[in-house]
Amino acid sequence: MRLGMNIVVLVKQVPDTWAERSLKSSDNTLDRESVDAVINEVDEQAIEAGLRLIEAHGGEVTVLSMGPDRASESIRKALSMGATKGFLISDAALHGACVMQTATVIAKALSTMEWDIVLTGGESTDARLAVLPALLAEATGAAQLTQARKVTVEGSTVSVERVNEAGYSVIQASTPAIISVLEGTNEARYPSFKGIMAAKKKPLQTVNLGDLGIAADEVGLAHATTAVTSFENRPPRQAGAAVKDEGDGGVKIADYLASRKLL
Repeated sequence: MRLGMNIVVLVKQVPDTWAERSLKSSDNTLDRESVDAVINEVDEQAIEAGLRLIEAHGGEVTVLSMGPDRASESIRKALSMGATKGFLISDAALHGACVMQTATVIAKALSTMEWDIVLTGGESTDARLAVLPALLAEATGAAQLTQARKVTVEGSTVSVERVNEAGYSVIQASTPAIISVLEGTNEARYPSFKGIMAAKKKPLQTVNLGDLGIAADEVGLAHATTAVTSFENRPPRQAGAAVKDEGDGGVKIADYLASRKLL
């Protein structure tokens, strides 16, 4: 690999996992406007992995996200952590896009860039599909390295420690490569005050579907491969049953569990 790597880190803005999340009755999609939005937690660790690679080898980290305009907030945070520049794909027609459409759009954006490695989190906290890295590898023709707990580069070869049931395996591939990192891979750094101020001046390019040569009628909820057809709110929690032990407490508990077909 040439001196100075071009690394792209995919970042998704998701609803805060501590917030009460709900679906919108109008189209059964996730209501993102009513809750705080944050960077997907595992994506922060992917950012950290990218920053460590350029600290070791030189180069640039581009943070790429697809989402509404507010997703630029998450990109700015990544820039304050030390990323070089941002790239946001934002278009109203993408509302309700499925993972297949997402992979197609991101692959098209990647085709406009020079990159050696794409880093992603293993999964997002709002969908937990964990298939985007594989779809991107298929779309771009790049090697795919998954479940990485450590990433190293030597020349044009990238190596990862891939976690398995017995511990880990060392997997290698030539660049370009798409790598998904596991939660707990590293501890993402906190933005410093200097980094926050510097991030305001770093470039952040925003494009729409037209800029990427994608027709609006090819994406979105109406053309998605998956969709929520209906949903119901969780019923209120019922009061539990109390068992008074009069020497036969064990029998009463067993009878109760049997009545609920739990025994």
